[in-house]
Amino acid sequence: MPEIWTSATLGLGGNIGDPRAAMTKALAALSDRSDCRLVSVSELYRTPPWGKTDQADFFNSCALIETALPAEALLDLCLDIECGMKRVRLERWGPRTIDIDVLTYGDAQVLTERVEIPHPRMTERAFVLMPLADIAPDLVVKGRRVIEWLADADKTGIVRANEKREWWATPA
Repeated sequence: MPEIWTSATLGLGGNIGDPRAAMTKALAALSDRSDCRLVSVSELYRTPPWGKTDQADFFNSCALIETALPAEALLDLCLDIECGMKRVRLERWGPRTIDIDVLTYGDAQVLTERVEIPHPRMTERAFVLMPLADIAPDLVVKGRRVIEWLADADKTGIVRANEKREWWATPA
């Protein structure tokens, strides 16, 4: 039976240690797999913390991938990569070495005990929408294009943090 490949978008971020290196390592881990293909990666952004604001700025990016994994297996892969990179979940929206969220999975709407796709708060967060607009501005999420959601989002304090467009492909 032939594999079915689905486009998915991922949000990556972190604010402990070297987030750029952590995201580079996570993207390489995805790219090295036979069931995932890295299609495009956004610019890298430095963003103020969201939710819990008494912590260091974050670095965020998004990736467009193609995967042969089902949605929950893609989530499991992202969690495994986080765990392998020593991600510890101490508090909601707290500091982290790496965070990898499945934002979208094709046109699917998935709601289980473990996963909600599209990501439930992605359209409220400029730190997700800005990098996502770099790679998928016309992607429709919850009835609107990413670029339209971004136009309404509060982008205060978000700045591009990379010099080279392919920041993830070069040593830090």
